Amino acid sequence: MSYLLAKDTVNGAEGKVFVSVGGRNIEVACMRNITTNVEMQGNDMRVIGTRKVQNKPNGAKLTGTGNIYYGSNLFTDMVLQYINTGVMPEFSLQITNHDPTTSIGSQVMAYYGCTLTGTIPLSILNDEEAMLNYDFNFAWTDVARLQAFNGPEKLGN
Repeated sequence: MSYLLAKDTVNGAEGKVFVSVGGRNIEVACMRNITTNVEMQGNDMRVIGTRKVQNKPNGAKLTGTGNIYYGSNLFTDMVLQYINTGVMPEFSLQITNHDPTTSIGSQVMAYYGCTLTGTIPLSILNDEEAMLNYDFNFAWTDVARLQAFNGPEKLGN
């Protein structure tokens, strides 16, 4: 039986995040983590003659979460624009996983039509924190895989 070698697992810190908003492409160097999620939604289907409950997919909820070090104006600017104009800026994200120590290469995913959701702090003070950071949430409407991982060059036996 073959198995994945440890050298081909991806280090979570090896990568980049870019945000495109208002015609600017910004590398977000203060990101601690980011995850995009697809929540598959469906309806249960029951039919006479079986006790099995089947599921018919009928949608996908597209969301994301992250954590960023406090001090970037990126999300604050978006929130202030919404408060002052009533227009929530849309942005695009490009997330690259690239661990040069693996044989699987890189993956580049792009997310379009992103908007902030939930709570975004405008000011933070905390005497117990040496490095301020906060969680954020967003929704997105479209995705494209710009580059896919390769298969590992070698498997264990």
